[in-house]
Amino acid sequence: MSVTKRSVCPFDCPDTCGLLVEVEGGRAVAVKGDPEHPYTRGSLCPKMLHYEKSVHSPLRLTTPLKRTGAKGSGEFAPISWDEAVAAIAGRWKEIIATHGAEAILPYSYAGTMGVVQRNAGHPFFHRLGASRLDRTICSPAKGAGWQAVMGKTPTPHPDSAGKSDLLILWGINAAATSIHFLNAVREVKQRGGEVWLIDTYRTPTAAAADRTILVRPGSDAALALGIMHVLAREGLVNEPFVAESVLGYREFRREVLGTFTLDEASRLTGLPVATIEELARRYAAAKAPFIRIGSGLSRYGNGAMTVRCIACLPALVGAWEREGGGAFPDTSTGGAFAMEHVLREDFVTTPTRIVNMNRLGEALNTLNNPPVMSLYVYHSNPAAVTPDQNAVLRGLSRDDLFTVVHERFLTDTARYADIVLPATSSLEHSDIYRAYGTYCIQRARAAVDPVGESKSNWEVFSLLAKALGFEEEPFTLTADELIDRLLALPSPMREGIDTRALAEGKGVELTVNRDGGYLTRSGKIEILNRSLPEPLPCYLPTHEEEGKLPFRLMTAPNPFALNATFYDQPDLREKQGGMRLQMNPSDADARGLKHGERVVAFNELGEVPFFLDATDRVPPGVVVAEGVWWIAHAPGNRSVNALTSQRLTDQGGGSTFYDNRVDVRPE
Repeated sequence: MSVTKRSVCPFDCPDTCGLLVEVEGGRAVAVKGDPEHPYTRGSLCPKMLHYEKSVHSPLRLTTPLKRTGAKGSGEFAPISWDEAVAAIAGRWKEIIATHGAEAILPYSYAGTMGVVQRNAGHPFFHRLGASRLDRTICSPAKGAGWQAVMGKTPTPHPDSAGKSDLLILWGINAAATSIHFLNAVREVKQRGGEVWLIDTYRTPTAAAADRTILVRPGSDAALALGIMHVLAREGLVNEPFVAESVLGYREFRREVLGTFTLDEASRLTGLPVATIEELARRYAAAKAPFIRIGSGLSRYGNGAMTVRCIACLPALVGAWEREGGGAFPDTSTGGAFAMEHVLREDFVTTPTRIVNMNRLGEALNTLNNPPVMSLYVYHSNPAAVTPDQNAVLRGLSRDDLFTVVHERFLTDTARYADIVLPATSSLEHSDIYRAYGTYCIQRARAAVDPVGESKSNWEVFSLLAKALGFEEEPFTLTADELIDRLLALPSPMREGIDTRALAEGKGVELTVNRDGGYLTRSGKIEILNRSLPEPLPCYLPTHEEEGKLPFRLMTAPNPFALNATFYDQPDLREKQGGMRLQMNPSDADARGLKHGERVVAFNELGEVPFFLDATDRVPPGVVVAEGVWWIAHAPGNRSVNALTSQRLTDQGGGSTFYDNRVDVRPE
């Protein structure tokens, strides 16, 4: 006899889908979408349709392991939890005595997005006095660019985009990363509106768009500035809205738009001047234009400035005062919970050093005073997902580095661990979730018992805290007790929500006050922001704008994977068709490369074998590698991030995964 339990997709996706899990004989046998979820409404992406296969995979780690062979060999022997915890605590005590606690570095990101389990390590490592990790691998530049213009102004409800008559998907492959936003796309079309896609290659989302505009990688700000140049030149700016609600337009028009020419916009983007003029006129003519801003366009050396330029567009045409108009980068739902009770930054009595997670390779190999002597990895796979893979693997290979990995599978990173701890999946522990693409929250309790001896992040840090003598309250609470405490603390965003539905595991929408005007220092949309090094939006070059190698490399998402997650499922790997490098046929012909053969992409950081996919979806001068493959399933002994650098964005310390060049040769 089966029962159905509610749960939540825990992975790094803006939608945070509600799940219905069919449980039979203590096992999850089927997973489907929850039709009662306010935003996702019962549909799931291809990755989660058979989540039960990951939960009960034969590849799951079920017992703690201790390394018996060389680092990277994957040779381990089972040990007990008591032995594992004692070994970790003992080694850390030795390291602290010799080098200090800052020689210990945690590494985690978004393998789970639950409020409790994702942040479970923060109070522990703060109390320990370890180095702190600057968790900026995704899109902090996007946030910085948006906030430079809009401050803390709440973004629109994502469903409002469906009321637009011109919906622009700018730098977002929604078919892979935000499938429920395609509901708004369909609504716009049904209402007679138009949908554009602006991107660097023809992604799967192009099938949903009426028009696809391909720009050169990293030139999105130039297109935004070119459009604004035309709006200003042709009197298409909404002058009454600008006068009342915008700060700095006059200075912007004089100092930036007066000097940034359409010829320059055309040179940088690769679009004809006439096309930029047409786009600007059509944008100005729309009754309620809406821009959905993706994250990929922020992963360049100019990423924050790019988002800042795009964020100015709705202000110039007054889109914010029209139903269905405006722009949407992400939601900000951090205020839903008193996060200080989870993070416990008050435990940091003496500030410790901060290590940027994008520069893990540098930290493991060159950091001193003290060196990193221990790495604790949880819900992340840095050997695959972190830039400059060769530097990361070189650091993980150090014999004197004590590495602990808490994981569900023997990932690329886990193979280099000294101790591997088996982790629960989201169906095996309690958590509460908020989203970054919707305004929903949802509580989830365990749907099945832990597989084997696996334990949650919260449980493991409680065990380690006890072994090290930490007696503070957070380490003695269960996950559910902490969640209860968070829900007992008031928040304006939770006022009026259906608390009974939340307790039953249903998704509920937060209360968002959008009547408070623009939440910036001036109370206006700030095109002029004097707190920044560049007070006005402008064009900044990317790291590789004038690079020597011929191809710009796009490390793009794939609909059948999520970063390095889901590679445990053979059918999803098969649907990706192997680790492929997409290249325009003309570029392939010029190099004597044939579709389907093995090729090698290379640059100064490393080289990676791929299978070639010659396709006109990719423009000349661009190559695309979708997905972050485990090395175990790659054609060679490296995956795509052996080609990406540790350089950072202009603001936010973010990754620059899209700001790299390569050349390609036959294998």
